[in-house]
Amino acid sequence: MPTERFTFTGHSGDELAARLDLPEGPVLATALFAHCFTCSKDIPAARRISARLAGAGFAVLRFDFTGLGHSEGEFENTSFTSNVEDLVLAAKALAGRDMAPSLLIGHSLGGAAMLKAARQIESSKAVVTIGAPFDPGHVTRNFGGDLEKIEAEGAAEVHLGGRPVSIGKKFVEDVKAEKLEGEIAHLKRALLVLHAPRDAVVGIGNASDIFLAAKHPKSFVTLGEADHLITNPEDAEYAAEVIAAWAARYLDLKAPCPPPGAPEGVVRVTEADPDGFLQDVNAGPKHHLLADEPEAYGGTDKGLTPYGFLSAGLGACTSMTIRMYARRKGWPLEGVSVDICHDKVHAQDAGQPGAKPDRFRRVIRLEGELSEEQRQKLLEIADKCPVHRTLERSSEVVTRLE
Repeated sequence: MPTERFTFTGHSGDELAARLDLPEGPVLATALFAHCFTCSKDIPAARRISARLAGAGFAVLRFDFTGLGHSEGEFENTSFTSNVEDLVLAAKALAGRDMAPSLLIGHSLGGAAMLKAARQIESSKAVVTIGAPFDPGHVTRNFGGDLEKIEAEGAAEVHLGGRPVSIGKKFVEDVKAEKLEGEIAHLKRALLVLHAPRDAVVGIGNASDIFLAAKHPKSFVTLGEADHLITNPEDAEYAAEVIAAWAARYLDLKAPCPPPGAPEGVVRVTEADPDGFLQDVNAGPKHHLLADEPEAYGGTDKGLTPYGFLSAGLGACTSMTIRMYARRKGWPLEGVSVDICHDKVHAQDAGQPGAKPDRFRRVIRLEGELSEEQRQKLLEIADKCPVHRTLERSSEVVTRLE
């Protein structure tokens, strides 16, 4: 996945650090990602979700809010309102590169900020919240007894996630005063609410309140056993897959232009998990599949194996070829199914010199009031399918009728 360093000017004039994750092929749409409170653009959930979306054809910009991560400025002097301003400026920076975001994604307080910013980002068509609070003031519950110190001294060091963060009085007052119900009700964008039922930081009731305040189109998907920070890689991957599938219904995805000689488009395979074997398989703008290996071979078994895809191609082509012939002849073929099994055949087992090392065993089922002559003719036609002919040049295809 290509990643570009990206900077833009924030609300206070400071330079904000960002990363623009890009797909290997054409950009189908652009997403803007807002991280959780006091987190950074490089939190594992943000990195994983962004990477999986890039694998599905999305460009994703994630950045550090003012005073966080690698961005300039003092976080102590920021507020919920300034975070919203940074989001709007990030969208303008993307628009300046002809990549105006149509998809907005926000995690935790970043999700609340996205709900507030959405109507100010004219290019946006869909909004996704992940573990977002309905009331932004919810975040002050994490400050405990430090609230009094912040009130008295104007700022205080609060320990969040095991690290000290300086919180200013302006932030507390601003976030407590913010009400999102009106913004959500007049969002005028498709909304997807993702939330884990056992989220111990932002309770599931917040997701219900957001969903009920919104008008259609809206969707609500639970994240199972995920924690608030989506620390489990499988939960982040699931969230990304849901987002990509859902967003495709509401965004005008830009179709890639296939190069000469590839009239059916380009199939692009991109590594999705460098620690395993999971692969993203994209065929044009609409078709996304996963390839993998079984767990016994070091994979996660989340998609077809490469030979599984090869077998699927043979089976699909066989069925289509049979159907085309029967349709042209007007024969009473009511249904076709094809079972494919692939085997590696060792030379010593093949029983003859020069034997092909791959064998595809194919079982064809034909439904309908067909004569025996018609059935045999369709079996003959099966051997004429283009994929069969391609494989036959270097592989053995063994076919029988059931």
